[in-house]
Amino acid sequence: MLSTEERAVVSTVREWVDREVKPVVADLEHADTYPEKLIEQMKELGIYGLAIPEPWGEAPVSMPCYALVTAELARGWMSLAGAMGGHTVVAKLLQSFGTREQQDRYLPRMATGELRATMALTEPGGGSDLQAMTTHAARVGDEYVINGAKTWISNARRSGLIALLCKTDPEAEPKHKGVSVLLVEHGPGLTVSRDLKKLGYKGVETCELVFDDMHVPASAVLGGEPGRGFAQMMKGLETGRIQVAARALGVGQAAFDDALRYSQERESFGKPIWQHQSIGNYLAEMATKLTAARQLILFAAEKFDAGERCDMEAGMAKLFTSEIAMEVALNAVRIHGGYGYSTEFDVERYFRDAPLMIVGEGTNEIQRNVIAAQLVKRGGLA
Repeated sequence: MLSTEERAVVSTVREWVDREVKPVVADLEHADTYPEKLIEQMKELGIYGLAIPEPWGEAPVSMPCYALVTAELARGWMSLAGAMGGHTVVAKLLQSFGTREQQDRYLPRMATGELRATMALTEPGGGSDLQAMTTHAARVGDEYVINGAKTWISNARRSGLIALLCKTDPEAEPKHKGVSVLLVEHGPGLTVSRDLKKLGYKGVETCELVFDDMHVPASAVLGGEPGRGFAQMMKGLETGRIQVAARALGVGQAAFDDALRYSQERESFGKPIWQHQSIGNYLAEMATKLTAARQLILFAAEKFDAGERCDMEAGMAKLFTSEIAMEVALNAVRIHGGYGYSTEFDVERYFRDAPLMIVGEGTNEIQRNVIAAQLVKRGGLA
């Protein structure tokens, strides 16, 4: 249950989306233009600091509130939610595992949005198999020397801090014991090699990173002790998957809202098309599934706030909501008919944005593996 203050936060973001984002999103998205003005307004609203508590931040909110704010941003433009997704994961990693020096160095500037952060996990040849990564950091005196490459890194050019998952002990057994998270800032040896062209998720850059003998201090290891990065990042992905599920909810909500409105305005055979059973059935199923998705997200978010393990619940929320967003976006195109295929209507954008949540932050095939493994480990749903 959200507090009165948290409901006001969600309401403020909703009003801002309707007032500032909706009127300009089509032009920005189709031009693939970075939304500099909107990002600055997000900073002013305090959105980048919503997950950062005192003494580093000023107005932290619960995970359910954060999820609903994310959904509101995605309802306006999914790219805006993407512009703060990895940032929040890194903030949570620092709070949970960072040394006090690391927390004091980064979190105050992250809370204001002065410093934005992202995470780098995926590799060109690795995909979902994180333990097979080849990016490595060799200890040389008081430094680590990083070599390797990462891909599909959102906000790579504009984020001043990168939480890099890499191998610091390639010989370790089991393999995950040799993995660490390094807190890397842009500098010599790090090249943002190219921007990747995408079906949707426009405006915000997604890039490849190349590390070529990049030197970072040994103090860059998250928490100060190498070999713990895999478990740290898996915990961070609980936040990431709740966030991606909330993005999907926002896209689905936007598609449903447009479809419901259009079905009341458009007439055929002498009546609004929502009165035709086939269209009415679409709307009823869309609304029902979105309501269920919202509750699943809040369930996972509440478990997170309670300090409980929620990788299964976050995986369920991400799996279900992303699939529903894709279904709802497609049905919104159906309801709009030929206009749904036109770039003059927003539903074609929802249809292009929705697939990202199916393959991002761990593919849905991986989510099913996570859920199945946890069901066996926990002895079912009890």
